[in-house]
Amino acid sequence: MSAPTRKRRWFTVCAIAASATLVAIPAGAAPGRHSSPFGVRTLKQLAAERSQSAGGVTAKVTAKDADNGNEADEIAEGADQYAEARTSPGIVAPGAYSAAWSSLTNLPSTEGSWQNVTNLPYNSDDSRYRDYASNSSGGSGYVTGRLAAMAADNDGYVYAGSAGGGVWRSRSGGGHWQAISDGLSSQSTGALALDGGGRLWLGTGEATTNADSYLGSGVYVLSDPHHGTFSGRSRVGGTELESTTIHELRFAGDKVWAATSRGVWSHSTKTLSGAWKQEFAPNPDYLPGGSLASDPSAAYKNIANDIAIDPKDPSKVVLAVGWRSGDAYNGFYTKVNGVWTRITSGLGDLPSDAANVGNVTFARSADGSRYYAIDQSPQQLNTNPDSGLEGIYVSKSGSPTGPWTKIADYKGLAADNSALTGSGYMPGVQAWYNQFLTVDPANAQHVYAGLEEVYETKDGGSSWSTVGPYWNFGFSCWSIDPTKQTGDCSQTTHSDQHGVAIGSYHGKSYVYVGNDGGAYKRPVNGAQDSSGHATDWTSLNDGTIDTLQYYSVGVGKDLTYGGVSVTGGLQDNGQSVLRSNDTVMGSNFGGDGGDTLTDPANGCNIAEEYVYLAVQVTQNCAVNDGSWINDASKITSYSVAPADNATGEARFIAPLAADQKNSSTWIAGGRHVWVQTHGYAIRSSDEWTSVYDLGAGHTATAVASSGGKVYAAWCGPCNNQGFTRGIAVGNADGTGWHDITLPATGTVPNRYLSGFAIDPSNANHVYLTVNGFSRLWTEGPGAGVGHVFESKDGGTTWTDISANLPDVPADSAVVLPNGGLAVATDLGVVYRAPGRTSWKRIGRLPAVAVLQLKLSPNGSTLYAATHGRGIYTIGVRGLR
Repeated sequence: MSAPTRKRRWFTVCAIAASATLVAIPAGAAPGRHSSPFGVRTLKQLAAERSQSAGGVTAKVTAKDADNGNEADEIAEGADQYAEARTSPGIVAPGAYSAAWSSLTNLPSTEGSWQNVTNLPYNSDDSRYRDYASNSSGGSGYVTGRLAAMAADNDGYVYAGSAGGGVWRSRSGGGHWQAISDGLSSQSTGALALDGGGRLWLGTGEATTNADSYLGSGVYVLSDPHHGTFSGRSRVGGTELESTTIHELRFAGDKVWAATSRGVWSHSTKTLSGAWKQEFAPNPDYLPGGSLASDPSAAYKNIANDIAIDPKDPSKVVLAVGWRSGDAYNGFYTKVNGVWTRITSGLGDLPSDAANVGNVTFARSADGSRYYAIDQSPQQLNTNPDSGLEGIYVSKSGSPTGPWTKIADYKGLAADNSALTGSGYMPGVQAWYNQFLTVDPANAQHVYAGLEEVYETKDGGSSWSTVGPYWNFGFSCWSIDPTKQTGDCSQTTHSDQHGVAIGSYHGKSYVYVGNDGGAYKRPVNGAQDSSGHATDWTSLNDGTIDTLQYYSVGVGKDLTYGGVSVTGGLQDNGQSVLRSNDTVMGSNFGGDGGDTLTDPANGCNIAEEYVYLAVQVTQNCAVNDGSWINDASKITSYSVAPADNATGEARFIAPLAADQKNSSTWIAGGRHVWVQTHGYAIRSSDEWTSVYDLGAGHTATAVASSGGKVYAAWCGPCNNQGFTRGIAVGNADGTGWHDITLPATGTVPNRYLSGFAIDPSNANHVYLTVNGFSRLWTEGPGAGVGHVFESKDGGTTWTDISANLPDVPADSAVVLPNGGLAVATDLGVVYRAPGRTSWKRIGRLPAVAVLQLKLSPNGSTLYAATHGRGIYTIGVRGLR
């Protein structure tokens, strides 16, 4: 049986690097962001090509998917979700997050400790959840959150660096993981590398330049990686690399080189104290302290991607620098007479012009005989709807100066049994985001390359195999048989590759890959089927590593098994569902999981937002064995998107809320404020009613409702060039709507309004959370001060109640049963007791962003959705 249409994982949330442990990069400044169509086909085209009828059933595609689901939209909206929320209306100065972390750690703490509830295996192929909106049986198996870097040695030790949840160690060749960087102020990984002495080097700040990439606080080294843990004392150098992302760390002689978002730096590997040396910055005026540092494009003017060092002459170094969307400085550089000079010729097939040099990754063979490179082309990114990959290259001289020969392009890789073969979805369509490259230490012609998929060549690039296809749907081996994980197909890896390492365990060599679904391994010389797909991938995401990146959390009573059912929307991992008797979490919705609504009275009544307000609903937890393929009446989840989904007037992760007095009344926000009153029994998009138009160019950032009174916050424009924000208030029945007067400067800052929390006993008593940083750190008009505001008159007037709250982006809030207020921030959760004015830190989470808070049905437990460390709970009674 041919594969059913699946709601494909979006080619991941993409935009520019956003905030995190220090300074955010402003999305609106991205060169070419609005002019460059990141040309993937719409899902309308996808549906036309892949929608199949079986037994009279045609898979559904939401209106938004059908008419407006292209990648350019995703770039813009994804950027709004993170970068613009934290930078608008201006540029955030370096040091903002480190100051916030210091302030937070100095707050007094409440009683109680957080408990992780998602530290179980998460099975993306769980056979219980095979409804039409699921990706189950695609072949990824057990997954966790995005891993940005991998390292491994020959003693069975494996190290995994996550996008937002820190660094993890395995002593058993993968699995049985232990967190080893919780003491750091940054939990975002850019690079991991083992030096010749066996020390583990960590470069913080993820360098994938996507929307939810968090910046870092520098480079750290662990002298005893088998037993030690990272701490602030293990930082290399001073503060020079704070507020950067680090793409690669490379070693030569007694020097370590770092490719960062602020140019190329070096440091001695013998003496770890002393400042880092700035080796090269193509546009130094745009660096902090430079004359153009406040320019909106400053964050894109000194990006370095990788460093290649000639093994025969360590003084011969080639730098690959440049912004993925293109800039005049993009290219390869080397020193000529002591001066860094762009290479304009002599590289052979490897491009030297700025238009075709973007994100680049190098890899050198252990014997020094060969260098390999992947190059992403800005020109292709801006003009080619199929792929941004310029090519994969080899220098058979072993010198990074070449000459280089092209050994692969996207069309050739697609022909090698890739799962990405259609117009708009070809290998390398996200080559700016998905890249890794490594050479088998025992064979200079044996190479692994990662893009959206994993590719392997054993003959130096003459032929390639897609050993890790994007998924198994569409292959002849696939079937819906629920007793088999993926029919007769072998497991593949999750899509979107970022990190790779080769190491040994019990004398056998393995390749370890890190991607949007976590860590996977296979023997270096593993087995393949007749199509070239690997038959021996093993997921290492055994539940002991929890780096899941939640946007949301939902909690409801489990009427079947007792206790509660916990759900949540995830970056590129759909929605997880954890029933009270589960030992393994399942995935009941696919794609990117956004906001989540769960009926407190019945945890199997669930609404999950895909992207752009593409709401889906189920009333049985989306339990389905795939019977819907042959019998349409057996579908158990339904697409019920409001109309703003079809017109593109909703954010990538748009706000969705249920009235806290009536769970059958839902509020959704795009350009319009939408209301539906059928609760989880809704079956059609037509059941939504627009009760208010926020205005052309405006889009909702937060909605909340209690007893029919509705609050909606909006922005538009939502970037740091002309940023505006506002609040509208009215009733769910469409009456009484009006805009609140918020002056450009005043009590409520001119920054991103992220959430409301309504007093359950008084709908006119409401709290507002504000993202971004105060005017101390934000160089933009009206940035103001404060992160939490209170209104006692239905939003007409507001009072800043931030007091001693750290100056850190605030993401959401919830009023507790005792009348206290809990606020989620980019660095943890804080609490203000009733009758008090000062804030305390709730427990001691690592430095991870908490995006949403929810209460258990009985109000006794607080749930926190973190974007990098799963879902945590803490008892409310201990919050004093």
